[in-house]
Amino acid sequence: MTRDPPHRRRLRHSVLVTDATPPPHPAPDRDVEVLRLTAFSSDPAGGNPAGVVLDASPLGDDDMQRIAAEVGYAETAFVVDPGTDSRSRRVRIRYFSPGAEVPFCGHATIATAVALAERRGVGPFTIDTAVGPVVIDTARGGAADAPETAITASFTSVEPRVRSLDADVAARLLALLGLSPDDLDERWPAREAYAGNRHPIVAVRDQAVFDGFGFDPVAVRGLMDEQGWAGTVTVVHRRSGADEPLVVEARNLFPVGDLTEDPATGSAAAALGAYLRALDLIAPPARFVVHQGRHIGRPGVLLVDVPSHGGITVTGTAVAIS
Repeated sequence: MTRDPPHRRRLRHSVLVTDATPPPHPAPDRDVEVLRLTAFSSDPAGGNPAGVVLDASPLGDDDMQRIAAEVGYAETAFVVDPGTDSRSRRVRIRYFSPGAEVPFCGHATIATAVALAERRGVGPFTIDTAVGPVVIDTARGGAADAPETAITASFTSVEPRVRSLDADVAARLLALLGLSPDDLDERWPAREAYAGNRHPIVAVRDQAVFDGFGFDPVAVRGLMDEQGWAGTVTVVHRRSGADEPLVVEARNLFPVGDLTEDPATGSAAAALGAYLRALDLIAPPARFVVHQGRHIGRPGVLLVDVPSHGGITVTGTAVAIS
């Protein structure tokens, strides 16, 4: 018996129907193709895995939530409106974690765009999401760690915003991470940044402290839910010197199910770009590099372009998980 390759397995799902509770959406009458890709890496063992369903038009909310839970990645992207034909450059996407729908997911957007470009050709796409339309360009080459023939995708976030963290909330967050104010980089104050999802950003000065901090996933998830942080808790460390091109390493905490940290987070990288611009920590137009995933054994690289105004652009590639 032959089997689909792991990155293109088909999942069969059914919807329980009773006379008392009619289904909110017709049950899919065919197998659902779920692609498995990893974003922000050219190595299948690196980056951030995402599920992608390129035609989710027959699926209801319960179906998508069930598939996302079965896939088990941080997010699975569902193209609920795949466009009018196989060459369409505008689609609508919804994103589900194993536990709930999320407004936007950067790495799953990158993975979906690369998958679409493989089938429809490189060039621009417009993706309608819960946070608004996101313009994403696909091309060959341009990723930090990928061959020139690889397809890369660059999404431009919605208009970002940055605001102060309540002092009590910031203190509670630091306590949950086992950090003190003395551990922080005084040049980069804690803030909350939004570029599709809300992310608290905490900058740690010392590499050893950055590598060594720990946290209780349940307690951190409780604070995230309380504060409406649909993204990740973003902890960063500046790796480059003051006179060198900016290189940042990030740890993005995302406790959900068996997950604790995200290997590579596009929406958080965009939020970080907005944070740096808002606090005059970078002189736009500028590009910086984010390394992420080393702490959980799935290293990846994100390129972030910060214009003088408007959305932040994040670039990366994606490859099938074999």
